[in-house]
Amino acid sequence: MEYTALYRRFRPMTFKEIVGQEHITTTLRNQVMADRVGHAYLFTGCRGCGKTSSAKVLARAVNCLNPKDGEPCNECDICKAALDGSLTDIVEMDAASNNSVDDIRAIRDEVNFLPTVAKYRVYIIDEVHMLTPGAFNALLKTLEEPPKHVKFILATTEPQKLPATILSRCQRFDYKKISEQDIVGNLKKICDECKIEYAEDALDLIAELSEGAMRDALSILERCSQGDENSITKEKVKDLVGIPKLEYVAGIVSSILNYDVEKSVNICNSVILEGKDLSNFLWEIIKYVKDLMVLKTAKTSSNIYSDEDKKVMQNLADNTNKDTLLKIIYALSDLESELKWSSQRNIIFQVGIMRLCSKENMTLQERVENLEKSISSGKINIKQVTDVPVKKEQQSTVSKQNVEKNVSKPSTTATKGEDFWKNVINKLKEERKAMLYSNLSNTKAVLLDDMTVGIEFMNGLTSFGKAVIERPENMNELKRLISLECNKDMRVKILEPNDKKDKNEESKIDLGIDVNYIDG
Repeated sequence: MEYTALYRRFRPMTFKEIVGQEHITTTLRNQVMADRVGHAYLFTGCRGCGKTSSAKVLARAVNCLNPKDGEPCNECDICKAALDGSLTDIVEMDAASNNSVDDIRAIRDEVNFLPTVAKYRVYIIDEVHMLTPGAFNALLKTLEEPPKHVKFILATTEPQKLPATILSRCQRFDYKKISEQDIVGNLKKICDECKIEYAEDALDLIAELSEGAMRDALSILERCSQGDENSITKEKVKDLVGIPKLEYVAGIVSSILNYDVEKSVNICNSVILEGKDLSNFLWEIIKYVKDLMVLKTAKTSSNIYSDEDKKVMQNLADNTNKDTLLKIIYALSDLESELKWSSQRNIIFQVGIMRLCSKENMTLQERVENLEKSISSGKINIKQVTDVPVKKEQQSTVSKQNVEKNVSKPSTTATKGEDFWKNVINKLKEERKAMLYSNLSNTKAVLLDDMTVGIEFMNGLTSFGKAVIERPENMNELKRLISLECNKDMRVKILEPNDKKDKNEESKIDLGIDVNYIDG
């Protein structure tokens, strides 16, 4: 007897057998029972979620001689002929290989003829987004007003590629990814029927690897069931799919978080020597980092991890932050794109991981947090810096013979005298705001208007200092202290060299005298 693949052998025969799409199959059954089936349908969704199976069931249901509750009986002559492919009134066409204008014109000419045996002539066009623009145009009129004896069922994974004129002529049903729970339940039924021994965690892993596609899950199950031992284990699934050991995945993530280049190189070499697929390995790393982020934010983890694995993940999650994990995911996604187009996959992969492990990739937030930890632990002492000598080249005394006419300049006087800003700085020191205090210790406050205080940096403003001060919690603290000193709500603005007007470009009137303009 000829062998049949599992996904074909266990293809759903009725709407009730279609897993995870009850919101669609219920509607289709009701339409068949009420004899209100539309002339054109569009089934969209990911691969392996039941689109083509639904189309075949619907085609048999509308033509079945003995339908029951909107389901085909699969026993009458029409159903049997449809199942063995001998019924010419149900036409299945793959638009990926039959996408020309001539193919659609052939359909347009055929629809004028009555069905030979069945009640309706049904056209199932799979991967309809592959049709050419000319083919779509040829289909438009027929799709809008087909003869009463014709039904169209279009299926696609990319509905965004269909013209709006086609979309508007169809009843659209969006198929969702099948849940892991539903996939596991269906796999158990199939394993029991085929007398395949399995482990629960193995089916959980297969369901997760399938990413919501039942056909992919059945394909993986079939591969795992054809070994010497008629038993499916988690390790067997990983080995056949090419997934590296979890310790390798956790080791790579740990080396990235701890900037351990040597450890990452050793793990990469081990994975390459074992012949594992680098794309699968990279996918596992990305998924692992995603699970770390979920663990850190939602405090939950997947059931595919053992208790020991969860302890390792918890330790990694406790020693990092969400921004770092997000940065790693984006970097790994970019590396995945590079691998697809590279002829030197091993080199690109290793260099990409080494780049992630380099301390040069440390985020600004990580540096700030490390610095704050060092300050709080006493490794770094903060001393108030006063009377810092200014280099001569930083002093700009410009001799000007011209004065701007009718231009008012903002006041550069401290809001409440010299003690105002000193009080703010001292309160930051008292409240142990070490980072703010150290970056504002050599600054001056100026009143820009009645509601805004500007902060001038005497020795210039570094990008690191700006990032520290502009952190939301630090800016809110500054506003609070300044508002208390001024007895009213005040805004804070960091003054940079670009904020100062270029005096040399201002309009001038020659008064015949020299004016010394000293930049503060």
